[in-house]
Amino acid sequence: MGIETGLTVANGGLYAITQALSVISQNVANAGTPGYAAEVSNQESLSAGGVAMGVRVLPTTLNVNTALQNQLLTQNAASAALTTTQTALQAIDPVLGTPGSGTDLASMLGKLTDAFTALSADPSSQTQQTAVVTAAANLAQSINTLAGAYAQQRQNAQDAIVSEVTTLNTTLATVSALNSQIVALQAAGQSTADLQNQRNAAVQTLSGLVSIVQVPQSNGGLLLYSSSGVQLPTTGGTPFTTSDVTVGASSTYPGGGIPGIMCGGIDVTAGLSGGQIGANVALRDTTLPTDQAELDEFAQGLASRFDAQGLRLFSDPSGNLPAAGGTPAQANYVGFSATIQVNPAVLANNALVRDGTQAVTGSPTGASAFTPNPPGGPAGFDTLINRVLDYALGDQVQDGVAQPAFATTGLGAAGTLSAPFASPGTLAAMAADLVSAQAAQSSQTTAQASAATALQTSLQTKLSSTSGVNIDAEMSLMIQLQNAYGANAHIINAAQAMWNDLMQAVQ
Repeated sequence: MGIETGLTVANGGLYAITQALSVISQNVANAGTPGYAAEVSNQESLSAGGVAMGVRVLPTTLNVNTALQNQLLTQNAASAALTTTQTALQAIDPVLGTPGSGTDLASMLGKLTDAFTALSADPSSQTQQTAVVTAAANLAQSINTLAGAYAQQRQNAQDAIVSEVTTLNTTLATVSALNSQIVALQAAGQSTADLQNQRNAAVQTLSGLVSIVQVPQSNGGLLLYSSSGVQLPTTGGTPFTTSDVTVGASSTYPGGGIPGIMCGGIDVTAGLSGGQIGANVALRDTTLPTDQAELDEFAQGLASRFDAQGLRLFSDPSGNLPAAGGTPAQANYVGFSATIQVNPAVLANNALVRDGTQAVTGSPTGASAFTPNPPGGPAGFDTLINRVLDYALGDQVQDGVAQPAFATTGLGAAGTLSAPFASPGTLAAMAADLVSAQAAQSSQTTAQASAATALQTSLQTKLSSTSGVNIDAEMSLMIQLQNAYGANAHIINAAQAMWNDLMQAVQ
């Protein structure tokens, strides 16, 4: 090997070592970056006529466990969805209370029952009459507060969807820009590892918004789809659109005042499942409306069962009682739980809880006949009080006639929702079933979110151990490169000495 050839080989070696050290520096600097895949410097040996001619630096590649990476993307979406749902339901838990806590619906209804029981012992007592009205007002207020909690979380879900769609578009634009750079560099035979790591980070962000599937292309590009098959455009711009809206009790999606998520003029809301977006859509359109519908059913049953016995104790602010029997079932009283209150007439005259507010015409399928206590009537009048205790709060509307069933299917403004329990017979059972079902829903979501997060952490750890940066390995490689650098430098020094000796000999 001549001096010139030796210098060429040594210089090539130094260049390759410098590039490899640069990769090590990049890896060490990003050792703590979540999702960062270790970059690998690559070289190939060169030869001519069987004579070694050094090395050539090849594009840097990523050390990625694709199978684990895809599992993690799926789990990111599952964990984000459950955590989003958990946050919303836990905000309602303090208002919902737990069975027997004293602040839950069943307990508040129990206090009203106790107040009527105390009144039955002395119907003339104005103190006990006031106590009944106070207990009724507290129960109505509890219903209102719980309805408000549902409404707030439902609005929060809608607002979050608008924000998350913006993030979805921004992140897809990032992927689009990186795709273009990667395709161009790969076509030119240059390294794309840094850009791939940046793109992987953007894809990780996307996987928290919606459940996604990535499809690598031979040219280095990346296609993205939702797990439901909706393509997530990576061509720049703002492919997904939706609108701000104030969500009311009767608002529904689709067709009820709540906009969909559009892409190219097509409603793709149902196709963006999983992740924060999918969870918030479910909260807005199914979970929270179902909870509200159950409460509306309780409020309507509460008011109508008292009213059927001759006491309109509960009403809307105008003193009216929404009618049952609509199509769908709750058509006339969707959102009633937000407005139910003690009848203004009863607030003005507490004695009506003893005397009654209206006469009842007897029916073989409904309540028996009732005539209110007239003004100046007996102070010990207890007919209405007994009707309330025996029938309004019981499972029969009169002896031998069952109370009208609570609706548990065909609920909500569109009639598409169902409660997770069978129709109970009494108001107390309805209150207990409602609270128990919704508390269990929150508890189960919390448990599932905890398990999902644990699995997500486990996958992140596994991916990091197989694809992430191993500091010990990087340091070991750096020592090898330093030794190789010294060897190549020694060759250059030797060549320089030989060249000097040759020049002196010529002179």
